[in-house]
Amino acid sequence: MNRPSAFAIDVPAALLDRARRGEHAACEQLYRWFERPVYSLALRMLGDPDAAMDVLQDTLMKVFQKLHGFRGEAPFWGWLRQVAVNECLMRLRSRGREEPFEAEAFEPDLLAHEGLLPPMAADAARLAEALAQLPGRTRAVLWLHHVEGYTHEEIAALLGGTPSFSKSQLARGTRKLRALLDLKEATHA
Repeated sequence: MNRPSAFAIDVPAALLDRARRGEHAACEQLYRWFERPVYSLALRMLGDPDAAMDVLQDTLMKVFQKLHGFRGEAPFWGWLRQVAVNECLMRLRSRGREEPFEAEAFEPDLLAHEGLLPPMAADAARLAEALAQLPGRTRAVLWLHHVEGYTHEEIAALLGGTPSFSKSQLARGTRKLRALLDLKEATHA
């Protein structure tokens, strides 16, 4: 079972109305509430802290520019998360080729929950390092499915593929991730 999305923040309608009117304090509060979830999502999908910061800025800029068009038919956080995912996917597509990123650029602490016991934090760091070695699209499928709770149909629509592509990326990525974690376990033993 997936844990609730870090984006699942109830945003009061009054705060959204104030932000729609361009009230600086309301926009700043929304930025502070969603800064970490957007950055974390982008970092997990792209693996590059600079690109993740760009996605954070671009996502929130687009959200604030288009806030007047948000009708509230779905939760605000779901809309914002979709904008962030789309920004990440555009960057993945624009890279042109699949390259794993440097593991030392990865920030494993973002994957860990506060208050984890040291062995759990070490496991989270190993998982982050292993994720860092996967190709971007594979990493994106794993993250979207397991962490954000997207279905294969939703992932396929986002990536411009088929549900079977999403399923195969998930299966391959899971096998590769398991092999990388087994290798790391063997080297730490």
